[in-house]
Amino acid sequence: MDPVLSDPPAEEARLVAHLAEGGLLAPAALRRAEEARQAAGEALIPALLALGLLGEEPLAAAAAAALGLPLLPRAALPPDPPLAERLPLRFLRRMRAYPVRLEEDGALLLAMADPLDPYAVQAAALATGRAVRRAVAAPSVILAGLAQLEAAAAPPEVALAETRPGAPEDATRLRDQASEAPVIRHVNALLQQAVESGASDIHLESTESGLRARLRVDGVLREAGLIASGLGTGVLSRIKIMARLDVAERRLPQDGRMRVAVRGRDVDLRVSIIPALEGEGAVLRILDRGAVALDFAALGFTAGEIAALHAMLAQTSRMVLVTGPTGSGKTTTLYAALNAVDRQRLKVCTIEDPVEYRLEGVSQVQVRPQIGLTFPQALRAMLRHDPDVMLVGEIRDPETAQVAVQAALTGHLVLATLHTNDAPSAVTRLMDLGVPDYLIASVLHGALAQRLVRTLCADCREAFTPAPDLSARLGLARLAAGAPIRLHRPRGCAHCGGSGYRGRTTILQIMLVDEAVRALVLRRADAGALAAAAMQAGMPSLRETGLRKALAGETSVEEVLRVAGGD
Repeated sequence: MDPVLSDPPAEEARLVAHLAEGGLLAPAALRRAEEARQAAGEALIPALLALGLLGEEPLAAAAAAALGLPLLPRAALPPDPPLAERLPLRFLRRMRAYPVRLEEDGALLLAMADPLDPYAVQAAALATGRAVRRAVAAPSVILAGLAQLEAAAAPPEVALAETRPGAPEDATRLRDQASEAPVIRHVNALLQQAVESGASDIHLESTESGLRARLRVDGVLREAGLIASGLGTGVLSRIKIMARLDVAERRLPQDGRMRVAVRGRDVDLRVSIIPALEGEGAVLRILDRGAVALDFAALGFTAGEIAALHAMLAQTSRMVLVTGPTGSGKTTTLYAALNAVDRQRLKVCTIEDPVEYRLEGVSQVQVRPQIGLTFPQALRAMLRHDPDVMLVGEIRDPETAQVAVQAALTGHLVLATLHTNDAPSAVTRLMDLGVPDYLIASVLHGALAQRLVRTLCADCREAFTPAPDLSARLGLARLAAGAPIRLHRPRGCAHCGGSGYRGRTTILQIMLVDEAVRALVLRRADAGALAAAAMQAGMPSLRETGLRKALAGETSVEEVLRVAGGD
């Protein structure tokens, strides 16, 4: 049975030792936290979170491991908690606690954001007349659960007023509802949970039973709870207000942007609202500049790939294309390329739709088609500013392609993205857009195709020797080059949220336009012939690059095949 904090200082010392021995916090950071907590009279865990020295989820996992307590995910918090009549929501929110279940011996299992808080345990024991056992959950997990309880307890007439057919749209009512404390707390908890979990997007979808919330983490959607219908409209209205959108407009799509502070750091969010059959839906794209490393090595590029990219960036009067589907990290790669050029010596400009991250020392232009500022128009205007390096967010029409190629011909390094499946197809795509073959052969220096694959959690990945038929089918012996063939598979643990994966890395296919490829371009060869010539010169397929990373233990074969397929 879990002791009810019989010796709080000893447990606190165990947590500090675990943080130090596990390398989660440096000694200097621990000293800083100790000084701050003494000055503010705070407990250890709230002080660490307030200073932003450790994220919610890693700190919760560390506390659970150090104290020998269970770590609970959001799904473990029941929608109908026990002894709710004895533990008011106001008390639970103040204590950052959530009743989970009654154990076989009658003890109450209490999820706590701060399991070192003796007062919360004692107060819960007195209120319920039960022994209390502790569990650990991240603060955002507990706040999301409590917000759902508050929504369920909301007066039914609120939901009726919102869903009544033909009810007039009252902007004042919507703004008032968006300013209510439960709505504000729920939105804040959702944003905090998303940022702490490393999500790239928040998806809110209206359903008959409420507003469904999901987070896209490492490219895969995860459930984040159901917001009751009595609170759903208020949450969407709150997001509209924060993004400076029309709160009363529910018939047309709207796009906006907002900046919020989460754990002491600024995070930009791009907001898209669309009308749907069951009500409005929203997607919030999280643009956390502090979480994005604009460095080739940090993105997962190998030494050989980095050398090839630096050689491309050293050229003038050339074009470099990055291809791949939406969400494959093309823009991040281009930003890393801009980060690698000498911005003190060179004039660097970008044309984007939209501008995702703000880069110091770079002139960034936001395309606005509604007022006539299109990619071609912005590109022509930018050429009059005598740039050395130009980034074109996307070549999507013949006019943009023609102007970008002309810019590369006249002494500029042009970086741009295209939507193609592989690097050789970038050439045929330019031809489809009307660019003459001789111009492509003159200006195109190289093309990159890329995908993002999830990386295995280092804490729980499991090594194994693959079956001979699998090795033969995938050609692993050739890729291993005589080394033992060992692969890894995901298992799932508290550190990765049970998925077995944590983070993503890039797999690349780099095609350099050498004399052989250039001759094929001038003959207007198809993508297959271009790919054959490039592979003869050493270009790998995306699948081959991914399998090399699987052999290195970075990802799994299943993940590579999911993303790269039979390429």
